[in-house]
Amino acid sequence: MSNLNSVFYADSYHPIQAGSIDATDVLPHDNAIYRAHLCNSAALYDPFGDPKLIGDPYCTLFVARLNHQTTEHTLRKAMSKYGRVKNLRLVRHIVTGASRGYAFVEFETERDMRRAFKDAQHSIIDDSEIIVDYNRQQLMPGWIPRRLGGGLGGKKESGQLRFGGRERPFRAPLRPIPYDDLKKLGIPPPPEGKYMSRYQVPSPPRRERNTADREEVSHRSRSQDRDGQLSRSSPVKREEQYHKRRSTDREKRSRRVPEEKGKEYAERTSMDKLDYSSHSVEREEDHYNRKSVDKEDGSHKRNYKNREEQRSHKRHKSHRSERSTGS
Repeated sequence: MSNLNSVFYADSYHPIQAGSIDATDVLPHDNAIYRAHLCNSAALYDPFGDPKLIGDPYCTLFVARLNHQTTEHTLRKAMSKYGRVKNLRLVRHIVTGASRGYAFVEFETERDMRRAFKDAQHSIIDDSEIIVDYNRQQLMPGWIPRRLGGGLGGKKESGQLRFGGRERPFRAPLRPIPYDDLKKLGIPPPPEGKYMSRYQVPSPPRRERNTADREEVSHRSRSQDRDGQLSRSSPVKREEQYHKRRSTDREKRSRRVPEEKGKEYAERTSMDKLDYSSHSVEREEDHYNRKSVDKEDGSHKRNYKNREEQRSHKRHKSHRSERSTGS
C-alpha cells in the first residue's frame, strides 16, 4: 500500500496532533488549537463533569450534522432501525431551546450501538446527511471538545480542520517524523508500517471484561465448539454422543431426586410435628375449658337443689302451722 492512500486514526487526543494532517506538527497553527492545548496542559476540562451525561458510554452513539428541524421523535425512529433505543438526548441551545445539530443516542446493548456505528454513517434524516461516531468524550483519553478549540472533523470554510477521526483520518507522513519533538510534547508518533486503507475504519473501543465475563464467554465458546463438532461428526458418533449425554443427564437427575425427596420429607415431618404440637395444645385447652364449664354447671345444679329444698321445707312448715291453728 503506497503512502498516498494510507491513513491512520487517533487512539488518544492531543490538540496539536489533531490540527496536523499527518500528525507530525509540533506547533499549533491557529489560536483555537493553542486554546485547546492550554486546556489540555492545565487540565481545565473534565470530560466526566457534565451532569447531563448519563448512561453507558459503550452503548452511546454520537450523531452530528443533524437538520435543525429534526425532533427527538424523528431521530428515535431513525435510530430504532439499528436496535432498541434506551435513551436519547438532542442537544439544544440553553436560552432559545433550538437544536444545536447533534445528539447522543444510547442503545440497549453494545451490539446495537456497533451496528448503528457501522450502518448509520452518511445516512439521511430530514434531508440532512448525518455522521456518527462513538462517545469520544468519555472513551477517548485527552479529549477536548470543539467549543474549546478541539474536536475532530470540521469544514474547510471554517479554517479549523481537525484530523485523526472517522471523517478526516491522518494521512501517512511523506516527510521525516520528528520523534524527539513529539516525545517532548507527549504526542504519540505515527504507527509506521501499520497504516490502513482509507476505506477501513477501526471499530469503537471495547469494554474491558472481568474474570467472570471471560469465563462465561469461554464456556459459551466451548459449548458452541462441542455442538459444532457434534454436527460435523458421523451419524453413528452423533448417536453415541447423544446417548452418552442422555445417560449423564439421567444420572444427575437420579442423584438430584433423592436429595429433593429427602428435603421434602424433612420439611413434611417438621410441619407434621408442628401441627401435632399445635393440635395437642388445642386439645388440652379444650379439656380444661370443658372441665371448668362442668364444674360451673355442677355448682349451679347444687345451688338450685338446695334452694328447692329450702322452699319445700318452708312450705311444709307453713302447712303445719296452719293445721295447728285450725285445730
